Amino acid sequence: MSKIVTGATMSLDGYIAGPGESGFDLLFQWYGNGDVEIPSASPDVPPIRVSAASAGLVKPEWESTGALVVGRYLYDMTNAWGGRHPMDVTTVVLTHQRPDDRPEDDENFVFVTEGIEAAVTRAKEVAGDKNVVVNGGQMARQCLEAGLLDEVGVELVPVVLGGGKTLFGELGATPVEFEGPVAVVEGTGVTHLRYRVKK
Repeated sequence: MSKIVTGATMSLDGYIAGPGESGFDLLFQWYGNGDVEIPSASPDVPPIRVSAASAGLVKPEWESTGALVVGRYLYDMTNAWGGRHPMDVTTVVLTHQRPDDRPEDDENFVFVTEGIEAAVTRAKEVAGDKNVVVNGGQMARQCLEAGLLDEVGVELVPVVLGGGKTLFGELGATPVEFEGPVAVVEGTGVTHLRYRVKK
């Protein structure tokens, strides 16, 4: 059965971005410290090279993903990944207004303006029997608050950022309990943790 999952690379003090959107070079060092290459479908994003242990977890997760949900902020910040997300799946973008340069949806990007539930519903239609991955702290928070999230992944890296942005931001409904971990994988420079949302 397909799942709605989210995840993020996180510092030891719980941040997915440092102050002023800094720290990404430190957070994502594990994307380039290994011998196993995972291809990228984006013309702007090079393939990642991770340890065998990380690849053993990440590759099957990418292969089981049928669609992504992201916010307009991430879409704009990445310049739409050059036209195709690195994971090579359709990306559903939750936005208040469709970009002027994208009048129609296509196999690369679908735009939804009716809220997180509508974005997840559309992504599930696109994904079929595969999983939907919700990418970005704001989208993750909205999904968790709406009771839509099934699983959370944390890529914990050995760095302290001292401040910045957390995965779920200012979560309205707390506390939220999780079950697990359902997976713990020690990669090079990263520990992968997977938890189920307790419902």
